[in-house]
Amino acid sequence: MVVLAAAMVTKTGKGKRGAATECGSPLLSCGRSTALFPLPAALVSRQFVDMSRIRIEGLLAAFPKLVGTGKQHTYVETENVRYLYQPIETMYLVLVTNKSSNILEDLETLRLCGKVVPEYVDALEEEDVAAAAFDLLFAFDEVISLGHKENVTVAQVKQNTEMESHEEKLHKMIIQSKIQETKDLMKKKAQEIEKVRIEAARGGPSRMGAISSMQGGGPGSMGGGMGGSMGGGMGGGRAEMDTGPSYRPEAAAAAGYGSKEPPRGVKKGMQLGKSKGAGRDFLESLKAEGEHVEDVTSGAAAAAALSGGVPAHTEPVFINTEEKISAVLSKDGGVESCEVQGSMSLQIGNEADACLRVQLAGGANPGYQFKTHPNIDKAVYSNDNLLGLKDPARPFPTGAPLGVLKWRLQTRDEAVLPLSINCWPSISGGESYVNIEYESTCPFDLQNVHIFIPLPSQAQTPQVNQIDGDWRYDMRKSCLVWSIEMIDDTNRTGSMEFVVPAAQADAFFPIEVEFAASRTICDVRVESVVDAQTGLPVKYGSKTALVTEGYHVE
Repeated sequence: MVVLAAAMVTKTGKGKRGAATECGSPLLSCGRSTALFPLPAALVSRQFVDMSRIRIEGLLAAFPKLVGTGKQHTYVETENVRYLYQPIETMYLVLVTNKSSNILEDLETLRLCGKVVPEYVDALEEEDVAAAAFDLLFAFDEVISLGHKENVTVAQVKQNTEMESHEEKLHKMIIQSKIQETKDLMKKKAQEIEKVRIEAARGGPSRMGAISSMQGGGPGSMGGGMGGSMGGGMGGGRAEMDTGPSYRPEAAAAAGYGSKEPPRGVKKGMQLGKSKGAGRDFLESLKAEGEHVEDVTSGAAAAAALSGGVPAHTEPVFINTEEKISAVLSKDGGVESCEVQGSMSLQIGNEADACLRVQLAGGANPGYQFKTHPNIDKAVYSNDNLLGLKDPARPFPTGAPLGVLKWRLQTRDEAVLPLSINCWPSISGGESYVNIEYESTCPFDLQNVHIFIPLPSQAQTPQVNQIDGDWRYDMRKSCLVWSIEMIDDTNRTGSMEFVVPAAQADAFFPIEVEFAASRTICDVRVESVVDAQTGLPVKYGSKTALVTEGYHVE
């Protein structure tokens, strides 16, 4: 029950004349090896089981003759195999499977391969398919493994085949910046030496003698030349420096050396790794590539950035509530999958405040699954919505945060989503007009909303006709970033329209969404914290956060 092969074939069963010589022979990949063979119908073929060349040639050559006209279904069965196909311009995308394979899963695999092909072939012509043959092979390998479909998206396939390492790119940019800075410093010093040489030539033999004594040959004189010229500019011109046996102080004085002591501030030498200018150049280069860079200048801001922007709490008891939502929305409407996961952790500073109980409040929360820590009294929690240890005299652990409550929800109910996205691409006059809108029906505010809309690879900076919020074009990722600082009761809905060169509707998907909130979707909150023995209230601090973890429209 596996996919035997995935291929791109022509509808006529014959390639264009001259295609094999102009664009390379059609490509056939068998097992782990790849070879070029002149096939009459197949442009690209990837086999996932052991299969001879004659076998796959015969199967693919027979396929165009089996396809009828005017039929509604997209599969053909023979005595031994089943063909599932999808028309793409003048070609077919074909999956060859055995007859016992699950046709529903195979159709899903075919649809995913159909989305992958336009990502690597621009014009969807036979020549372009032949030119991008190896890219298509690698993409098919990401979609199908040993004949079975992998659980991946088009974006993940694209990312895996590109194998672009952001860390490697940053490392190379830093090294290049250091090399350029060193070259600039060497050029500057060479100009200074040349300037001194010219001045010495104008001053007569005495100055020339001083220069020659400072730049004499041999290892010893190299120390003198460098100590006299570069050391004078970089080391303060001290007399005790090793200047070599040919150095003459009176000649240097006659040439004008040592009359003025250079500033002490430049007595550091060549330091490649500590230049602020290199850091600024690096940030500017990132900005030029479309990367969003925040300038952290103050020590407090830097500390906050390193700690994730969460200030240190001073309360003896601190309760942190965090919830993550991941969802896949269909571009045609509806929710394919949605999962909400939340946790509540308790952090106690000292043992004096460790014997306590946390009173919770909230709604019914239908569909949610709640789990408490094994040491929490589950009966008290179920009856009184109270978090406390089974032994009231036993203290909670101090120091590190301790998870006391978790919850989870899996649903396809669109009402759970804090934010829904609708995208409507349309082509008119050689251009794609993309209208996209958002709608929030949640009872709380959303902050730092970012919507990433992918653009066609050949697109330039888009023309934005109308927008509610701000936008920027990320050239590195080839996407348009729509930003809304806050969504509250004044802007529960918003829209944007932009124009790019004509492209298929699938080129603008998947859309990625990021947002945050200070409330959770699950209606659970801390009402009070009391001492487990006396019942007196305990001073506490709390923080609640909702973040996204994979929120896509596909």
